[in-house]
Amino acid sequence: MALERVLDQPQAVDLLRRALAGDRVAHAYAFVGPAGAGRMTTALAFAEELLESSARQHPDLHVIVPTPPESNPRGARAIRIGAIRELERQAALRPAMARRKVFVLDEAERMTDDAPQAFLKTLEEPPAATVIILILPRARAVPATVLSRCHVVRFVPRADAGATTARAQALELLDEVRAQGVDALFRRTDRLEREKAEALVDAYWIYGRDLLLAKAGAPPGLLVDSGRAGELAREAEGWTIDQILSVVDLCRQAREALLRNVAPRLTLEIVLSRLALRAA
Repeated sequence: MALERVLDQPQAVDLLRRALAGDRVAHAYAFVGPAGAGRMTTALAFAEELLESSARQHPDLHVIVPTPPESNPRGARAIRIGAIRELERQAALRPAMARRKVFVLDEAERMTDDAPQAFLKTLEEPPAATVIILILPRARAVPATVLSRCHVVRFVPRADAGATTARAQALELLDEVRAQGVDALFRRTDRLEREKAEALVDAYWIYGRDLLLAKAGAPPGLLVDSGRAGELAREAEGWTIDQILSVVDLCRQAREALLRNVAPRLTLEIVLSRLALRAA
């Protein structure tokens, strides 16, 4: 089962397994928990079970993520009313291949002021054979009227050991690429699994965040890798603020690309090459 790949969330996985086994799948779920707890990984695994397919490009799987305004690519990301209207339109259609259609709203708390009310109508009168999953950091991140119509699945914070290992591997890989060039990049990313790529991109995202804080002269206690405060401060001297912000945004785009089934190797190679060149 796809849910077997989900680590450190036994209660959430057990709840979803029982729903599948008893054919008592709710029309809407709210996966509530902190970033890094595996909410999106679990949502996609649950979708695989529901659609009986491992293809992330399945025509009955729809992933909605916050996007900037069309008029301003650097503007605030949000799930706007247009995305909700498109969800309503797609939900009203019959499934293309599977028994159900699955809609996953990542960072659902980023729905704009008018979007939750429009979305509520879909939850109140859910189309047949439709499962909707909201990814939320906390229960109060959306109006109570929305949450009350969802089956809440809670995710606990994961132990940091895996993230610490990923950060160490990410920095080792970056140092190797800087020292050995493109050959090291292609050699180390060959046959890269998607979950590994996701962990490395997250590690580079945190690296960019720590660089930004170090550049601003923040105290070491605010850094995720506080033990490397001196090294990060020296590294930050070679970066401009705009370059660091570019890396952070690049990692966000890479994470969204991995959700859309872009090749893990290609995604990580882009991130690594930009980092090696200081996001030039």
